[in-house]
Amino acid sequence: MDLVNVFDFEEAARAALDRNAFDYYLHGANDEVTLRDNRAAFDRIRLRYRILAGIRDRDLTTLLLGHQLSMPVLAAPTAFHKLAHPDGELATVAGVGAAGTGMFLSTLSTVAMEEVVAAAAGPVFFQLYIYKDRELTRDLVARAVAAGCSAIALTVDAPVFGKREPDIRNRFHLPEGIAIENAAPAGYGGFPDDPGGSGLTGYVNSLMDPSISWDDLEWLVAASPIPVLIKGVVRGDDAARCAEHGASGIVVSNHGGRQLDTSIATIDALAEVVDAVDGRLDVLLDGGVRRGTDVVKALALGAKAVLLGRPILWGLAVDGSRGVQAVLDIIRDELDTAMALCGASTLDEITPDLVV
Repeated sequence: MDLVNVFDFEEAARAALDRNAFDYYLHGANDEVTLRDNRAAFDRIRLRYRILAGIRDRDLTTLLLGHQLSMPVLAAPTAFHKLAHPDGELATVAGVGAAGTGMFLSTLSTVAMEEVVAAAAGPVFFQLYIYKDRELTRDLVARAVAAGCSAIALTVDAPVFGKREPDIRNRFHLPEGIAIENAAPAGYGGFPDDPGGSGLTGYVNSLMDPSISWDDLEWLVAASPIPVLIKGVVRGDDAARCAEHGASGIVVSNHGGRQLDTSIATIDALAEVVDAVDGRLDVLLDGGVRRGTDVVKALALGAKAVLLGRPILWGLAVDGSRGVQAVLDIIRDELDTAMALCGASTLDEITPDLVV
């Protein structure tokens, strides 16, 4: 099978992974309305290309929080990479580095953050969940700083766990030998199999703190010597408050359609968030990005960069680090082509008038 786009990688990953892993990665919450709409919303946006634009070699490079990236596309934070490949997040970060970009690393990584950062060629941003055990939370932040992470990305759209029905039916579990390595030193490295559903649901709902508030963001910004991003914002008023509380960036995200079903598609939420922050901080976006044209649309609506979640996992499952790099290279090539066809030679030339 020729793997010429990220959808091809999804189908190849379907054949490579067991049902426990593939369904966990693939599916969303409840009826998966948001999961589908994240993708469909991109397809509803049309591009108004310029002609006779004197196109020259395209420059896709961008600067994010002081880090030079080969393109405005990074790996999103996703959990349990060892379900896809024995090397887990180490293979992911190798592929990301080979593509010249950066990676968001999940709290629920199956490789400890110190190992991932040590193997990274580019920036690693640590995605943080706030545990009820605040000592563990403080330790995770301190470890991320000491390891050399470039930023903390606080996830705020998951006070409780969304209902993911395939995981309930599959009795989602971590196979023997796979653990949540970042939390393992505190005794939270795994969860028992649940004969009545997904073991991960019990883990999240019993250990993560649903009571987090703006006070916690204020604490984190004060406690962290590295930039803090807020992941899971879809409203302009919330975005403005993030800026007022000292956040350095926002990720417009609905958790890949895995939390509140029927929530707004991220690309539909983007313009309001960008307007609300008014240039005070960088705005990133994830959810539904599958084509280079999607990247153009997000940047035209004000995003600084986009994050790829599931496609990275498909590449990882198919061919480890090489698969991750291949997925990113496909998106890079598609972005380059789309820019040329839109009449843009640089990212700055991707402007709001290109979309309708």
